[in-house]
Amino acid sequence: MSATSTPAAAAPAPDRTCTDPVFTTSDPDGGWSDGGYYVHNNMWNQAEAGPETLHACSFDNWYVDSTQTDTTSVKTYPNVHKDINDLNGAPLSDYSTITSTFAGRGPATGIYDVAYDIWLNGVGQQPGVTELMVWTENHNQVPNGDKVATYTAGGVTYDVWYDGGGYLAFVAQTTQYSGNLDLKAMIGWAVGRGYIPPNPTVNQIGYGIEFCSTNGVPARFTLSGFSVTMN
Repeated sequence: MSATSTPAAAAPAPDRTCTDPVFTTSDPDGGWSDGGYYVHNNMWNQAEAGPETLHACSFDNWYVDSTQTDTTSVKTYPNVHKDINDLNGAPLSDYSTITSTFAGRGPATGIYDVAYDIWLNGVGQQPGVTELMVWTENHNQVPNGDKVATYTAGGVTYDVWYDGGGYLAFVAQTTQYSGNLDLKAMIGWAVGRGYIPPNPTVNQIGYGIEFCSTNGVPARFTLSGFSVTMN
């Protein structure tokens, strides 16, 4: 299957460098609120995760240095995210538009994906919750499930992976270091094909990097732009 839609109107964020951080953390759960967003070190797989330090100049200008062993499991997901109604969410039908801009670049070593993580009908691994990811950069990583379709929007084609339950991933066929996404269109397309229940609540929208491996050496992810617009 394939689909097309009109890209979001907002322009991609320009490349920037965070040279004077106002927030730094090596805490596995360390984070910082800024501008209505939350920047989170998010070393959620602490049993396997190696050291990681996040440096932020603003919610849309930060970087993280991470050192992860050469195995395939996801260790960390440092990210910036927007919580909707304190994570209680709001129905998709409440919004005429949900768009986002991004700019981020992985280290081109090891195993990782740079991706949106969007939580629908709740947050976390619970019954009825859907995790929808959009991978903008992929380095040697494979999503859960099977490839079930393709989706094309804004000149970018994505392979769509689905695990038959609560996980769905749009994986860009070509690396996108910056750009804009019509998230409502992507969610609506997935609803129309039965991958997501009708009119889900939108609870959280995040963007960052899933580190599996850095080949055991320090590696850096840089985020230089991010925004979410919901009307």
